[in-house]
Amino acid sequence: MILTGADIVVETLIEQGAKHVFGYPGGQVINLYDALYTRRDRIHHVLTAHEQGAAHAADGYARATGEVGVVIATSGPGATNLVTGIATAYLDSIPMVAITGNVPNSLIGRDSFQEVDITGVTLPITKHNFLVKSVDKLADTIREAFVIAKSGRPGPVLVDIPKDVQVATFPYQPCPVVEAKPLNKAKGDKLAQAAQMIAESEKPYIYFGGGAISAGVSEEITALADKIDAPIGCTMMGLSAVPSDHPRFLGMEGMHGHYASSVSQDEADLIITIGARFSDRATGNVSKYARRARIIHIDGDRAELSKNISIDLGISCDIKDALDRLIDLVAAQKHPEWMARIDELKAEEAEQFKRVTATDRITPYALIQEVAKHTNPDTPIVTDVGQHQMWVAQFYPFKTLRTFISSGGLGTMGFGLGAAIGAATATGKRTVLFTGDGSFGMNLNELATATTENVPVTIVIMNNKVLGMVRQWQTLFFDKHYSNTDLHSRKTDFVKLADAFGMKGYRVGELSELESVIAQTFAEEGPVLVDVAINEDEFVLPMLPPGGSIEEIITERGDA
Repeated sequence: MILTGADIVVETLIEQGAKHVFGYPGGQVINLYDALYTRRDRIHHVLTAHEQGAAHAADGYARATGEVGVVIATSGPGATNLVTGIATAYLDSIPMVAITGNVPNSLIGRDSFQEVDITGVTLPITKHNFLVKSVDKLADTIREAFVIAKSGRPGPVLVDIPKDVQVATFPYQPCPVVEAKPLNKAKGDKLAQAAQMIAESEKPYIYFGGGAISAGVSEEITALADKIDAPIGCTMMGLSAVPSDHPRFLGMEGMHGHYASSVSQDEADLIITIGARFSDRATGNVSKYARRARIIHIDGDRAELSKNISIDLGISCDIKDALDRLIDLVAAQKHPEWMARIDELKAEEAEQFKRVTATDRITPYALIQEVAKHTNPDTPIVTDVGQHQMWVAQFYPFKTLRTFISSGGLGTMGFGLGAAIGAATATGKRTVLFTGDGSFGMNLNELATATTENVPVTIVIMNNKVLGMVRQWQTLFFDKHYSNTDLHSRKTDFVKLADAFGMKGYRVGELSELESVIAQTFAEEGPVLVDVAINEDEFVLPMLPPGGSIEEIITERGDA
């Protein structure tokens, strides 16, 4: 059939399995929006309040499902407003296709109204991008974008489409859903070498990151840990791949990781790394990182091997296949002394936790625990960035894969509300957003989207009236010079704001109110907000100082 380029775009999106897209219309995508209108019974468009919110929504959609998220924006400022969202997805390896309109081919390069070289702008933050200059290339380019987005190490791809290409006509022929390109299989000799290193280890530690979620290797990780009698730790991006109550799981390690997880990694003689990139937040001072350990690194991206940390054995491959074969190769082991040491570390951590939470005021831990009483194992939990993010990463009881949705690599304040809308749209499940008053202020305009779409999202604001994480650093390392981190002068009433946008809002000021108000919040239909007052001097602990090592770990305020 003969279709316009705009019709071809939307038909190809439907063909590739896109059920929802997020975006904001404008002059250079008005034809695309007309094509979406005529196919609104087959594909649902979510109109956000801002293009950045749309990008984060497509990102949250992808994180919650593993499918490719799709976002659409017009040229110029519409396209540039996507940049933070695209970069967020790029740093965390999230599959996304961003479609932008542009001025007609004849006007490109002439400083036309709302013209910008968005392919040039986004070159460093996309896996690939395209400027489609001819309608006959359009459908295949979008299909290729989907292949690239979900193949290998996933990531965002941008497709820029001039207005005249959207208007031109061309025969459209439907095609099957494209498949991701298969990864290489691990070489047998490398797996044999890994098995030998494991056999020689007395203190093995399994360490995984976001690549384990992309690969879907939760069962393989726990099976390997059981067979070789090893504890398990992860990066923040790995959270939810292993249930938090698994007896071998020690939680997140690194700058704000669990004490037992970070110390046991430091004491291990072998670290088996699965889909992690050894970021500075995870390693601290690289010269002092894992000095006692040999390191095996299994990853889908060859570029990560020995990029940040020198490793002893690198295997770039299909992670799932490699772990399946490695489990068969290794002999069953027992390490009673090592596991006894792990129990000691867990007991030390428990005592630290008791001291931190011994208070009659609302603590982040009490709030998280209260919210968790009302959620299900498959409830998507989204965060913004800051102290609240770390508290959730440390203490929320994750049990199901892809239920922790947070910006890791870029650390994007303002990510949360858009991402929560995307996750709730994708799963149909009530989604919880934990945010701070600083992060929430970045993109609270997306409350309009939540109410318009009646998205089932519960927004929990940890309101300490400061920019908490920066203030914590100022307390610890800058002699309490609280430069521009005090928000007490802001008069924003988030409960009244919720009402203004058309949703119920609640407030919690005292510990005695917490249980009943949170219960009321979860009894609501559609979107709801709860503003919870917490103390400005709550710290995220433990903490490794920036560039520090495990010897400098801060576990109590008095250690600072």
